[in-house]
Amino acid sequence: MATEQITLYGAKVEMALYEAKAGYSRFEVDLVNKPEWFARDVNPASKVPAIAYGGPQTSPDQPSPLSTKLTESLVLLEFVADLYPNSSIFPTDPILRAKSRFFIDAVTTRFLPPYMGPIAHAKSFEPFWDALDSIQRLLPDDKVFAISDEFTVADMAIAPFLGRMEVWMKNDIGAYPKGEGLKAAEYFFNGERFKRFVRYFDAIKARESYKHTIDMEYLRNAYAARFEPLRAKLQAAAAANANATTPTGKTASS
Repeated sequence: MATEQITLYGAKVEMALYEAKAGYSRFEVDLVNKPEWFARDVNPASKVPAIAYGGPQTSPDQPSPLSTKLTESLVLLEFVADLYPNSSIFPTDPILRAKSRFFIDAVTTRFLPPYMGPIAHAKSFEPFWDALDSIQRLLPDDKVFAISDEFTVADMAIAPFLGRMEVWMKNDIGAYPKGEGLKAAEYFFNGERFKRFVRYFDAIKARESYKHTIDMEYLRNAYAARFEPLRAKLQAAAAANANATTPTGKTASS
């Protein structure tokens, strides 16, 4: 059992800490207006999540220089699993450990690259759907979770992103045209294509660790602050481009 203090910045590995029954402090970093001290004292890349491990217990906004700073969500998941080997969040069975790593790699290489396409760049949803479909094909029909009936780091690797996906879809938040998020939510949650995935996601949402760590209202407000101005900017640019084109298809300066 770990005895060093743990300070978590961001929320994407909090589920693992909760499942491990770890003691920790948490500081929610404003992704739109990150504090200057975060890059200076925690993560020079200014990305979340991050952990300050060890050193004296201090206020989260004054991390001790004696603590070890660690980053990258998937690295942190394994770090927590290693700190709490008796928590069973990382399987002890070699085959299940291998399956867990394979699933996490699939999340990293197949799911995450197209994840921000629609919401941040107004790209087509099709690559995102294909990515979800590729993950769905890895889910066993006879098990509750990604690799077994046990909730493991494999599930924790994707769970926070699914929670955020539900928020931005159902609240129609993103760079994409207004209304596309609601259509996407209907397609994913109520359509035929992703029935297995929705069943899997429902099992994740039933976990106390998910209920405790996924704050839907906070995420809705944070995503609205981050992406609604982007949608407005893209729409203004499209309108300006349209106004600069004559009925014959020539630009006004032609």
